[in-house]
Amino acid sequence: MSVDTAEPGLVLRSTRGRGVLAATILGSGMASLDGTVVNVALPRIGNDLDAGLTALQWTINAYTLTLAGLLLLGGSLGDRMGRLRIFVFGVIWFTAASVGCTVAPDAAVLIAMRALQGIGAALLTPGSLAILEAVFRREDRAEAVGAWSGLGGVATAVGPVLGGVLVGAASWGWRLVFLINVPIAFATVWLAKRYVPETRDEQAAGPLDVVGSVLAALGLAAVVYALTEGPRQGWPVVLVGCLILGVALLVAFVVYEGRSSTAMMPLSLFHSRDFSAANLVTLVVYAALSGAIFLIPVQLQRVSGFSPLAAGSALLPITAIMLLLSARMGRLAQRIGPRWPMTIGPLVAGAGLALLVRVGFHASYVADLLPALLVFGLGLAITVAPLTATVLAAAPNHQVGVASAINNDVARAAGLLAVAVLPGIAGITQHAYDHPALLSTGFHHAVLIAAGMCAFGGVLSALLIGRESPETTAAACRHAKEDDPTVLCMHCGVAQPHARP
Repeated sequence: MSVDTAEPGLVLRSTRGRGVLAATILGSGMASLDGTVVNVALPRIGNDLDAGLTALQWTINAYTLTLAGLLLLGGSLGDRMGRLRIFVFGVIWFTAASVGCTVAPDAAVLIAMRALQGIGAALLTPGSLAILEAVFRREDRAEAVGAWSGLGGVATAVGPVLGGVLVGAASWGWRLVFLINVPIAFATVWLAKRYVPETRDEQAAGPLDVVGSVLAALGLAAVVYALTEGPRQGWPVVLVGCLILGVALLVAFVVYEGRSSTAMMPLSLFHSRDFSAANLVTLVVYAALSGAIFLIPVQLQRVSGFSPLAAGSALLPITAIMLLLSARMGRLAQRIGPRWPMTIGPLVAGAGLALLVRVGFHASYVADLLPALLVFGLGLAITVAPLTATVLAAAPNHQVGVASAINNDVARAAGLLAVAVLPGIAGITQHAYDHPALLSTGFHHAVLIAAGMCAFGGVLSALLIGRESPETTAAACRHAKEDDPTVLCMHCGVAQPHARP
């Protein structure tokens, strides 16, 4: 068994290293795929199961809510019980729920199975990234994270295309959208059991943070439910109360975590300036990303006249750029530090989003949409790997699981809030949705708002992210302040003794 108290030494460009990378990419990619592949299938699901708009909304939200609400618990379980064990268990759970979705007889069962899928995704997602940080040698981690983010991102972008192909296969084709997870899961489990070493936090002790898990899950669920239903229902008193309750629960969660000796979200991690800054940038940039990706297919289909399959395929250039450049950006950030990539990347992505104002009635894919997507994809490729690597490098080895879960949770929460709030801010109401001219105007407002958010993320990076490369920061962690054995380590974010010479 691999133990976190020693520096890990697995080489990426080895047979075992490639096996570890493949297992983690397939596992996280399966969860990402189900986050997007269902969107194209929703109309067919509605017809087949006689499901209304609200039921279709919760087919999406049930998955995202349980995933976001339980990610921290998933990271904590992996750190305590073994990251490989929880990762494999999550893959099996996710697959069983996928089979349940495949055979669902009505919308209620489908929504319940989607919620169970989200639980499985919450178990496997933080573990997939934490495994990379825990087993690879330090000089290979940025490249591994870059490959993970680039190749894993393929699943997210291919989802709408695959959904269109499968849904068109037959009247029951939407069920294939869920059944496709079964062969992927078999391959993931086989690779994981064969190549991935077991790691865990040997310093973890005491019971699991059940109270914190409940507060986080209920608080997030209440906030997202209120923000989703509030604009549609005109904000009745019940939903206002639900929003206030959700915020209160999230505040109580933070207070409880600060006082608990077994907190699943150790607030000491936020003592690291880079960790706090990177998560703040994640919140801003991923909100912009999620809001735009949610609205682009709607604009293309309802205003520009694209078919569902063409609209889903339109985003493939972003995937291609991420695939080509993410690992390279990870290596670059390893050499020069994350500050400049995390500053330039969001600015470039914001410029790409601003170019989407050219997309309107009878838009040309090549002339109007493609240039915006290429610029947007380039900005994301510059940003994502250095951002993820910064979050993990700012945490000690024994806490990479919970650090990964926190960052994933921030990204998911940002997406939930953006999808709930951005359309309303941009003026995309149900009335506007039914009138293409008004929808197009709202879309242009939305992408400009998202562009501004991305640019703001770049400014935050310039102001808050450290200048040092991960190797320099790590060296400082090991050697700085050796004359003070109780100094607060700003790399690890925790008070720990540094050995005297």
